[in-house]
Amino acid sequence: MTTRYGGVDRSHDRSFGPKLTFALMHGVLVVICLWLAFGDFEWVDPLRAKVLASCAVLFLARHVVTLFVLIQRKVEMSEGVGLTAFIGVVEIGFLLLGAGLLSGVARPFGPWDWLGVGLLLVGSYLNTGSELQRRAWKSLPESKGRCYTGGLFAHSMHINYFGDSLLFTGWAILAASVWAFTIPLLMTALFIFYHIPPLDTYLADRYGDEFRAYSKKTAKFVPLLY
Repeated sequence: MTTRYGGVDRSHDRSFGPKLTFALMHGVLVVICLWLAFGDFEWVDPLRAKVLASCAVLFLARHVVTLFVLIQRKVEMSEGVGLTAFIGVVEIGFLLLGAGLLSGVARPFGPWDWLGVGLLLVGSYLNTGSELQRRAWKSLPESKGRCYTGGLFAHSMHINYFGDSLLFTGWAILAASVWAFTIPLLMTALFIFYHIPPLDTYLADRYGDEFRAYSKKTAKFVPLLY
């Protein structure tokens, strides 16, 4: 389909140029994070800075897989530039907060930080793992033209988005600053009120009764709750 839903062109297109540019811009951000964390800087909390730089590396790896393996739709250059700016705020901003730039305090790692690591890893798995499951199913000849409702998507219609909310919540915990939580709160609100409604419209138009039956019996975002 070439119709736009929620400002996104969902027609299939390799978009190799924009995707490559997007990945390279993100790579530059990660290099900056590594430079800040491992360079000759006297941070109040250098260990936390290194952990947060590692989070950026993990996110870049997932992003590359998403761009070149999972995403089949068209990606506009403007989308890549806008999201790169957002990612920069998250990756560099979280690192600076965790390094103690504003607080001036080093916070030793404790149970909350391990919870943050767990949320980040689980969220990464839910997002990328669910998409890989869907891709494998879509590659089967008998799946052509059908709506995927299995795997992790059996527990939530948008389990990939829910995974990102968990991931960024964990990342915010590791940043050890209340200001960092504005990011997962904003992302979750955007998922629920901006991204999901037009995506559901697109899926209903494409898959019809099959999608509507799926939506009636499956949580929209949080498994078992909503």
